[in-house]
Amino acid sequence: MDLTKLRQSYINLFGDDHPSAYFAPGRINLIGEHTDYNGGHVFPCAITLGTYGIAQKRSDTTINVFSENFRDLGIISFDLNDLSYDKKDNWANFPKGMFHFLKEKGYSIDKGINIYIYGNIPNGAGLSSSASIELLTGVIADNLFHLNCDRIELVKTGKQVENNFIGVNSGIMDQFAVGMGQADHAILLDTNTLKYDLIPVKLNDHVIIIMNTNKRRELADSKYNERRSECEEALAALQTRLDIHSLGALDNDAFDQNTYLINKENLLKRARHAVSENQRTLKAKEALIHNDLLTFGKLINASHVSLKYDYEVTGKELDTLVETAWQEEGVLGARMTGAGFGGCAIALVEKSHVDAFTKHVGQVYEEKIGYAPSFYIAEIADGAKRLAE
Repeated sequence: MDLTKLRQSYINLFGDDHPSAYFAPGRINLIGEHTDYNGGHVFPCAITLGTYGIAQKRSDTTINVFSENFRDLGIISFDLNDLSYDKKDNWANFPKGMFHFLKEKGYSIDKGINIYIYGNIPNGAGLSSSASIELLTGVIADNLFHLNCDRIELVKTGKQVENNFIGVNSGIMDQFAVGMGQADHAILLDTNTLKYDLIPVKLNDHVIIIMNTNKRRELADSKYNERRSECEEALAALQTRLDIHSLGALDNDAFDQNTYLINKENLLKRARHAVSENQRTLKAKEALIHNDLLTFGKLINASHVSLKYDYEVTGKELDTLVETAWQEEGVLGARMTGAGFGGCAIALVEKSHVDAFTKHVGQVYEEKIGYAPSFYIAEIADGAKRLAE
């Protein structure tokens, strides 16, 4: 990314001449899908694709935000004294929500700000562009207003924006990965306690390839909230006999012994995925610690099967990418990543096979779906931060 050019674009638009630069990554989840709101473990990492921000304080109380990705919307302005959600503010509701909740928590933000944003996360790809914007805003506010805000507090604030401002009933994984990421490490996060371990990711002669279906996925409009309520209903049925607070509290045996308590097939399937995926995630941690990529790949494959048949969140596009990837030489594993219903999948591919892999999977996908996918090599990055001058 050419930061000099981005700074100049900021100066051309806003006229200030000493802005600071910031970056917040996107994320992929290696395994542990739809477990974060079920009290289980997730295993995400931050990636080098993300959102750049150039920002400087103002002398009044106006907040101006501009995104190079939505140039046609121009500068979106709002005032520090009115930070209520407004549909016409479009993407700017994400930064607006961060300012709203930081002020509500008592942090002193007494001046406006100009923010110029550019993101290279594909829109609607399910790589957490919204969490990236939230944590970018949080880091900008923390730095420019000297808030001394604990990073976990910023992460929680981002989740608040998602749940209580935007209206998406999501868990904390996305914001945690974006806020707490570390280069060359994945984060094994217990979503019950927010305890986490940084696990080194040594891929040896393999790379993680992100496969983008190029089918847009609007999270708030998807069946995401429906799946969450199904899991809550299944949990309530189990709680009639079991003293548990989440599906993540069960292992596979305990779940199997108590499935008779759930009397609807769709609820049984949703809960079975939440429980088994949590167990796969714990096994994946052990596989990476022991540098066992073969086992890691098999766990990834099993995750996709569970997401397809038990959780039913994949769809033709994701299944085509993943199931084609499974047949390719040099592939240890592949699965959808993110909420599903479009978005992206990941594959663990031997470096020497990458070109043949992307060519053939791309051809099969285009023949079956009617348009091309996109491929990116995922490099694991640091979390949100101010960039050096």
